[in-house]
Parts: sequence; C-alpha cells; structure tokens
Amino acid sequence: MSKKTKKFRTEVNELLNLVISALYSNREIFLRELLSNASDAIDKARFESLSDKSIAEDDSDWRIKIFADKEARTLKIVDNGIGMNLEDVENNIGTIARSGTKAFMKQLEESKKNDLPEMIGQFGVGFYSSFIVADRVEVFTRKAGDDKENGVLWSSKGTGSYSVEEKEKATRGTEITLFLKEDTDEFMEEWKIRKIVKQYSDYLEYPVVMDITHSEKPKDDEGNVIEDAEPIVTVEEDTLNSQKAIWTRSKSDISEEEYKEFYKHISGDFGNPLETIHFKVEGNFEFSSLLFIPEKAPHDMFMQSEKKGVHLYVKRVFIMDDCKALMPEYLRFVKGLVDSADLPLNVSREILQEDKLISKIQSNLVKKVLSSLKTMMDKDYDKYVSFYNEFGKVLKEGVHSDYANKEKLQDLMLFESSSTNAAEYISLKQYVERMPSDQKEIYFVSGQTRSAVENSPHLEVFKKKGYEVLFFLDPIDEWVAQSLFEYDGKPVKSIVKGDVNLDEEDEESIKKEAEEFKAPLEAIQKSLDEEIKEVRFSRRLTDSPCCLVADEYAMSANMERIMQSMNQEMPKQKRILELNKDHKIIQHVLDLASNDASGEQFKEFTSLLFDQALLVEGSPIQNPAVFAQKITKLMESALA
Repeated sequence: MSKKTKKFRTEVNELLNLVISALYSNREIFLRELLSNASDAIDKARFESLSDKSIAEDDSDWRIKIFADKEARTLKIVDNGIGMNLEDVENNIGTIARSGTKAFMKQLEESKKNDLPEMIGQFGVGFYSSFIVADRVEVFTRKAGDDKENGVLWSSKGTGSYSVEEKEKATRGTEITLFLKEDTDEFMEEWKIRKIVKQYSDYLEYPVVMDITHSEKPKDDEGNVIEDAEPIVTVEEDTLNSQKAIWTRSKSDISEEEYKEFYKHISGDFGNPLETIHFKVEGNFEFSSLLFIPEKAPHDMFMQSEKKGVHLYVKRVFIMDDCKALMPEYLRFVKGLVDSADLPLNVSREILQEDKLISKIQSNLVKKVLSSLKTMMDKDYDKYVSFYNEFGKVLKEGVHSDYANKEKLQDLMLFESSSTNAAEYISLKQYVERMPSDQKEIYFVSGQTRSAVENSPHLEVFKKKGYEVLFFLDPIDEWVAQSLFEYDGKPVKSIVKGDVNLDEEDEESIKKEAEEFKAPLEAIQKSLDEEIKEVRFSRRLTDSPCCLVADEYAMSANMERIMQSMNQEMPKQKRILELNKDHKIIQHVLDLASNDASGEQFKEFTSLLFDQALLVEGSPIQNPAVFAQKITKLMESALA
C-alpha cells in the first residue's frame, strides 16, 4: 500500500486545540496517557492469547520501553501489546474521541466472556495529548496474530490531516514516536522521565524500562582510577516503576513493615500509621482501598495548604493525590488511596464527573473509617484516646456537617467533665449510663480552659445534686452544640443558657419570691438597663452571688468570644443577670433597692455585681480602672 494522506473525520483542529490547551493542566500528563494506553494494549494481547495460540506462542515478555534521543529530539514509547491493523488505525486514531479500548470492552461484554481485563482508556483522546509536547507524532504498529508481515505507519502534525502507509514490521505491538517541540528538552532527560513514571505510573502491572547510559573511568589492577584514560561507557536497561501495588494483594500476604513502608511513601510522613484500613468492595461496582490513620496530626491540619490526602488511581494509574470528592473534610487526616476501574472520569482524567459512583465510594470509605475507629475505641481505648488527642477536634466537625453519619460520630466523641480528672475523657454513652435516675437531661458547659469552666458558678447546683456536667473546651464544640440536640433520647442542654429547674417542687416558691421582690428587681434592672436584658432569681447558684446567662437560643459568651477572635463583627448581646437570693451581698443589694434605689452605694453595688459576673464568665469588663477604684473604696469602707 502506497502512502496516503487523509483528513481527520472530525473537526480535528478544534478538538486538538481543546486537548492541548484545556483538557490537561500540565504537560507531563502525555506520558501517563501513553503508558496507560500501552498497558491496555498488553492487557488486550494477554486476554486474546488465552484463545489464540499464535499470540500465546509469540514473545510474551510483556513490557513497555521508553527511548529518549536528544540528538534526534525524539521520545519513543514501545509496547508488545495487541497492536493495530490498518482498519484499527483508521477507526481508533483517524477519528478523535473514538476509543478502541471502549469498543473492545463493549465487544467482550456482548460476548459475555469472563475475567475481563480492566481498561482505563474510556474516551480515546489520551493519545492526542502527545501534541502538547510534540510537533509531529508517528505510530508504527502491527496487530498480534495478523498473518501479514507488514505493519502500519501513521503520522500527523495534528493540523487536520494524517498520512498512513504499510511498512514492514517484524514484531507485534506499537511504537509511538514523538518529535518534540523546541521548549521540551526536559522530557528527554532521564531524571524527568523517572519522575513522571514514578508519580503517575509506578504501579502499572507491567515493567516500564529504559536504557540508562553509565560512564566511569577505568581502574588499574590495584583498583585506582586512571584519570587520563577514556571513560568506559556501558548501557544497562533499568526498570523505572516498582509495580508494587500492594493494595491488590491479600492482607494476609502483606507484612506490617510493607504497610509502614507504603504509608511513608504515599503520605510523605516519616512516622508510622496508627491504624491501617485495607478493604475491597465488590458487587455492582468495585474498588480497592488502602487507608491509613496517622499517629500524629500534621502542623498544617487547619491551614489551607496542599495536602496529600486520599490518592485516586484507575487501574493502578495515578490520577490525583488529594481527591477531595472521596473523603469529607472532617476526615482530611486520613491518608491512602482508592483504585477503581469502574470510576467514570472526564476526558482529561483529572477532574471527576458528577456521578453517583463517586458518592457511593465516599459513603463506603466513610463507613469503613468510622467503623474502624469505633472498633479501636471498644477494643483498645488507650489507642483511641491517642488518636482523639490528635484528631478529635477535626472529627467533631462532622457532627455539624455530616447528618447521615451524625449518630456514629456522636458515639466517637469524648469530653472531659466535672467528674473526670484533667485530660481524662468520657463518652456520651458512658455519661448516660451513669446518670442518676432522676436526671432527665445531658448537661454541658463551654469555655476556653478546664479551670475556667470547673470553677464556673453555673455548676454549683449541679454539683449539689450530683449531676455530671460535660466540659466543651474546643472551639469546635460550640458548633457541635448547635447540632447536638439529644443523645439516646436525652435532651442536651447548656447550663449557661436558658432557665434551669432541677427541682419542680420549688416552682411555686420561685414565682412567689419573684413577685414579692418585684420592685427591687425592677430597680436593679433599671440601674443596669443598658447592659442586661433581665434580672431574676437563680435556680443554679448556691454559693456565688450572681452570674450571667444567655437566652435559650441565644449565642453563649464563649461563642461570642470565639467569633470576635475571628474578627467577626458582633452585635451587643444582652444577657440575663441571675441573683442568688440567699447570698448576703444580694440580700443587702435588695435592701438598698427597696430603701435607696437612687443612692450612690446602690449604683456602685449593682455595677460591681455586673462586672464581677462578666469576669467570672471570662468576658472583659468595660472599664477595669473604675472597677478597681470601686473595689478599693469598698475595702476601705469595710476597714472603717
């Protein structure tokens, strides 16, 4: 057959421009695509060899070889796979976006053969990424099992046409030669080729090899280097990829050291994993996953920096190193990979399509991680506490953001409490199990430090009743509280918000006393009207004279401080001033309110009570100097 020049069957110029300028974010991708295609071609040949003896008897040392020629400015990728005949070339290369792999898979599925080889070439444009780096591309190919001795030579500059001719080729398979552009010198360098293969194709099933030139000075009989002698040049074939896709092996065949080594490789962490999660999902869709929970939290866990999260592979071919679609943000500490041949990708293989399989895979991953953490919590509590100290703050984000797994996450949360020592934890389940029979709600108090909350006057009545109170000490706990309405049928309530009524029998007496002291309470309210919403007698104070509480659905003082620390403009929050009517100071203030509400001493006492309540809850007072002067004056009066 003489050489013929033909036009592409589609608007090739527009499509090639799209491939070159839009579909790929970096030029390195071309080599990944060509190696993936070569791997697919070998898969096809291996499968066909099961029924075609002529292929089976041929050379079956399956491999892919790269040749870089700096003088000729070419890069060549050679495989001994299935190859193509003239019809295949016309159909699969002459037409953009027509995938031979996809057609091959469809053909096999229609014939209902078993053990189908996995293919990733789903869209037929990967080959055309060659024009990102090449001015001209040649494909020299011969189909396995073909009686003809000639192969097919296809050539194009990617400008709308291509040439095709028959040419003698001794062996099956495909050779793709790229005639590189002027600004692509790095792609002929050994270090660059190694880097790309290591990053994208390290786990291909077949060896990717390359001839490496070594040059060294000869040595004399005593082993000394002969400086003036010409160097001895040797060429050795080196395998560039590891082919060690350990996630494809059975767990029983993998040692702990192999898991540790792989974790360090994929995560960039120098430490060991705290937990390894290796599983495979089979059924309507399949994927393999190897996940790791680190021992230590990275320093940038709360920063918007590049992270190595869950890597995405398709048939052992690397796609991306932080596939956020596969793992929710609150599990961003999880490292590892997912490998699925069923996962549909867009034509660039770099951005996942919106597809239900993505959410299914994510759902399986989250379920497995959470169940593994629960098993750790139940069987090795100390190990779980070690994990929680590192990642508990992040895990709790899910209570607010992942409604589907809210109950599982609630079971995984730990808190300090009024009944635990510092740095000791209790779970919500344990809390409920040791609640007194007369306790109807789960109580918590939030704050910045343990010392601040455990000395809070809001705790006084709970200590007296023997009710345990959870300490919410992480800033994220304020957001957790907004979603944690109940647990095991028990309402979850803040002790610094709303009213507290632990003894319903006192309801009538409280109302009666409020009516009896209506006038002095109104006088106190009037004196502090710009600062507080209401004054009332407290059911939570037993020793302290006063405290501030928020409305049931208002923002707590701790949440207000957190928002201010984030430079969020906050409207003034008026809270309720609660008074302990049995305290001597409050009784004196009530007397002053009844007898001399306009007097200077009454105003100073109410002002001091309000500032004292602010200090106790951890909020700043408006004028510390004036507060100090009033305290000094009060102390002088007591001494006199």
